[in-house]
Amino acid sequence: MDSKLHIQRAENEIKLAEIIFVMSEKSELQTEYFDVKDPETYYSAVISHCYYAIFYAAKAYLIKKKIRVSAPEEHKKAFNEFKKFVESGELDVELLKIYQEALIRADHLLGIFKEEKSKRGTFTYRKMPQANKDPARDSLEHAKTFFKHINAIIC
Repeated sequence: MDSKLHIQRAENEIKLAEIIFVMSEKSELQTEYFDVKDPETYYSAVISHCYYAIFYAAKAYLIKKKIRVSAPEEHKKAFNEFKKFVESGELDVELLKIYQEALIRADHLLGIFKEEKSKRGTFTYRKMPQANKDPARDSLEHAKTFFKHINAIIC
């Protein structure tokens, strides 16, 4: 994939995160359009998609710099390579902070998911998504900021 495809994918992840956030906020949309009888929130999915938006934007930047990262540990490698450009002063440290926070949130959610999945749907698991509303809103704003800056650099 080239950098433009990664940028497009990052933008798509942000749009999807926004759609999911609105669907979580407006439960009547879930009922009306998807025949969901007991609407829920999907804020953890917003956080996840925001992380991927940042990840793909960072990969686009790296590709533009002729740096390719791949599995295994593609996400870790991408972060470490991106970090080098911040440490050199080429990129603003705020972008690294946003990336790092998104990475931590995504890892945290994955850990919560694994732990809660093992509990097989206790009340904690059912309430967890609503508790993620504020972090989801923050993640969405951060992903938009990160994307805007990386897109401006690349294009």
